[in-house]
Amino acid sequence: MLIKIIDNLRSGSLILSLFLLFGVINQAQSAGVQDVNSIVAIVDDDIVARSELDNEVHKIITQLRQKGTRLPPQEVIEKQVLERLILKKLQLAAAERAGINISEDILAQAINNIARKNNLNLSEFRRVLESGGISFKEFRQGIREQIVTQRLKDQEVRRRIRVTDQEVNAFIARQSTSVGRRTGYHLLHILIATPEGSSSEDLDASRTKAERVITELRRGDDFHAMALAESDGRQALEGGDLGWRPTNQLPTIFVDRVAAMERGEISDPIHTPSGYHIVKLADYKGGDKQIITQTKAQHILINTNEITSDNDARTRLEQLELRIERGDSFSDLARSHSDDKSSAIKGGDLGWVTQGDLLPYFEEQMKKLAPGELSEPFRTEFGWHIVQVLERREHDSTQDVQKAEAKEAISKRKTAEQSELYLRKLRDEAYVDIRLNPS
Repeated sequence: MLIKIIDNLRSGSLILSLFLLFGVINQAQSAGVQDVNSIVAIVDDDIVARSELDNEVHKIITQLRQKGTRLPPQEVIEKQVLERLILKKLQLAAAERAGINISEDILAQAINNIARKNNLNLSEFRRVLESGGISFKEFRQGIREQIVTQRLKDQEVRRRIRVTDQEVNAFIARQSTSVGRRTGYHLLHILIATPEGSSSEDLDASRTKAERVITELRRGDDFHAMALAESDGRQALEGGDLGWRPTNQLPTIFVDRVAAMERGEISDPIHTPSGYHIVKLADYKGGDKQIITQTKAQHILINTNEITSDNDARTRLEQLELRIERGDSFSDLARSHSDDKSSAIKGGDLGWVTQGDLLPYFEEQMKKLAPGELSEPFRTEFGWHIVQVLERREHDSTQDVQKAEAKEAISKRKTAEQSELYLRKLRDEAYVDIRLNPS
């Protein structure tokens, strides 16, 4: 049951790396990991203790052994895990400086959503976690940190991304030619990083290292083990595995290369500002025409804040719901009362949406409604909502839908690329004193 839950968590949009945070089964206690308080790194005003590093290393090794991955030397794993811990602390500190914090209500909502996805109530979910050796307190803290770091990236990166019509048109044209009939790719990835401001000698050294890694991979060395030992990418501890991705969600730097590659092929070095990338095409799949279900809906949002409590927001929506049921116009009430200004000006109209466009819990509530039906008030991280479904349709992709999907795909690619650069800049500008000695 625990393994199934973790698989579900890995596929969720909210939790990006819980598998790495907690492991398949946390055996740290039974292994007798020592609580050694020596400092292995100073990170600005924070530290990484040896006990913290040992705990995370033990989880990673447990995972890798269960997956049958050949382990690199202990010091290599420690170095990779330490870098991940350093980056996490830098992000949490940046979020604190930016005033980003997560309320207990939002945290509880997120955990309830995870339990619900696994068809468990909160008590059952907690028992399953603890039966696998995962402390519920540690789990809650991990969820909180995931939400905080995601909001930091949204604030520092996502909201600054702009996509032009020219980029959308070029994307659609490229899709119809270079990617052929391939609709999804399973990629493995290694990054040989080049820090910001690298000299020409540093760049040459990084390229030489990338070429050496490629030679060894093409000679037959294991990609997962090589990624663990050599990659500076954020998926290094997963053996560089990026998983399956739809064609329109491939990073821009990869899309043209992998379209011409065959299964098992290793790319030449791909240079970007973050370094030299090496990609292996593990697999790809073609696709038949897919018909998508779209929903046309309208909603009203009441934000909660220092003035408007949860109870106040829910009560206001219950009153609006009653007025709608008595015949008042939903659109007029949305214009007057909704805190979602982008949709309020359109009478709460969300337009035609497909799965994945909105928050998962919002979509879950909307999916329960028949056309014309009005929801009860429900809460998301943005506040309290009521939603009314107007229509549903089975829709073959039109040009408008293609453009919307293209714009979203480009935005995701740019966000991923700029997030990588933002994190690298955060690391480069920080004071980090690594005091790691072989354990």
